[in-house]
Amino acid sequence: MKIKLGNQTIEIKIANSFHERMMGFMGKTNIHYGLLFPSCNSIHTFFMKEAIDVIGLNEKNEILFMEKNCTKNKIIRLHYPIKKTSILELPQNTSSSLKVGDTLFFEFEDIV
Repeated sequence: MKIKLGNQTIEIKIANSFHERMMGFMGKTNIHYGLLFPSCNSIHTFFMKEAIDVIGLNEKNEILFMEKNCTKNKIIRLHYPIKKTSILELPQNTSSSLKVGDTLFFEFEDIV
């Protein structure tokens, strides 16, 4: 899955398993892709090595919340029902063309 932000396209991986959701970007450097946490309304940035952009989405992929260049040791919680929200983590400085209220459109790759 991919998303186009400004003049760049970013690969998005979906964090489905318990391990993927728990680890996220912990301990990672040179982050070049995004992570989507479906049915999620909170994340933490403990043990992160780099800042990230954090975007909270509703069930229509409309942006409810943004924190650009979110640093380590933070807890972010959206005050919306967990089943109606997702959180998208992106490499730092990639969400500068976005604002609260925008709708994100994900591109799905063809399966051959």
